[in-house]
Amino acid sequence: MKTISITILFWLLSILLLSDESQTSKIEVTYNYTAKNYTLIPENINKDVTILDLSYNQITLNITDTRVLQTYFLLTELYLIENNVIILHNNSFGKLSNLEILNICRNSIHIIQHNAFIGLNKLKQLHLCQNKILQLNSDIFIPLKNLILLNLQGNLISYFDVPQLFHLEFIILYGNPWNCSCSLLSLQNWLNTSNVTLENENITMCSYPDILNRYNIKMVPYEANCYSKFPSPITADLYHFQSVRDSTFNSSLNNLTSNSEHESHGKSWTLLIGVVVTVLVTSLLISIAIKCPVWYNFLLSYNHHRLEEHEAETYEDSFTGNPSSPSQIQDTNSEETTVIFEQLHSFVVDDDGFIEDKYIDTHELHEEN
Repeated sequence: MKTISITILFWLLSILLLSDESQTSKIEVTYNYTAKNYTLIPENINKDVTILDLSYNQITLNITDTRVLQTYFLLTELYLIENNVIILHNNSFGKLSNLEILNICRNSIHIIQHNAFIGLNKLKQLHLCQNKILQLNSDIFIPLKNLILLNLQGNLISYFDVPQLFHLEFIILYGNPWNCSCSLLSLQNWLNTSNVTLENENITMCSYPDILNRYNIKMVPYEANCYSKFPSPITADLYHFQSVRDSTFNSSLNNLTSNSEHESHGKSWTLLIGVVVTVLVTSLLISIAIKCPVWYNFLLSYNHHRLEEHEAETYEDSFTGNPSSPSQIQDTNSEETTVIFEQLHSFVVDDDGFIEDKYIDTHELHEEN
């Protein structure tokens, strides 16, 4: 019995010691720098800070602020209410793995990059109220595995695609211009089928179309054709697979068709250009032949050539009708015979066939006769 009582005492003491250690490890270190007109997050804060309130300043959460925030890795709560934050950049809170509450309400945020909340594995509350957010990509919330409350009140959001594996307990959506057409049906189904609680449900109203502005987004009556546009969760994966398969087949078929059409169009254009060039060249040649007969006349008239010496002698003999003596031939050969033709006209129609030789002595011809 003594041994049992001793063991029980030791067990109780160990439990007390562990509880004391856990309480000491959860000591809150709070720094309040509200309304200090800061433009940057201060760097001289104790690195053991757990709660940091920088509300009502001029902080933009730029690259420098992001670098400083990485050093406060013990933060569990961060408040940036009413600052000048416009964009939430990628990896803005990358090393704040202990952060549980992030409040960035009353800024001018209109862009949230895809990996803005990466690293916030323990985040439970995210407040983005009263900003200028037009739409939200559902993938940005995927890293927030432990998120319980999402506050989107007072933005410019008209529709919201619920991300997969989204296990919220509370969501605040009022103050947005909700478009209650068929595109909001998925959000309504999620609100009605999940365990999430829509805060201020009675004032979370539709803005468009006008005939539905008296309904809250959770109670909008949809027509049957809206339900046909959204597949059930059971068949969603099958529908997605079929759509991908059909789109792949159609794209490949379209590529083949477009390629064949391009090839046929290319060949027809080549043939047409060849025919046009051939017709133009032929027409040009015909017009040159008709409009320029001078070349033709020149070719016809160009029939003479310079006579050689033996050809000149033969021609003289045939012209006089009497063969010359050898002495005469020698006398003739002693002198250089030159035959000159003068072309008076390029082409004469009534030519008698005789050529006038200026070197023929007309006096000798009369004596011989």
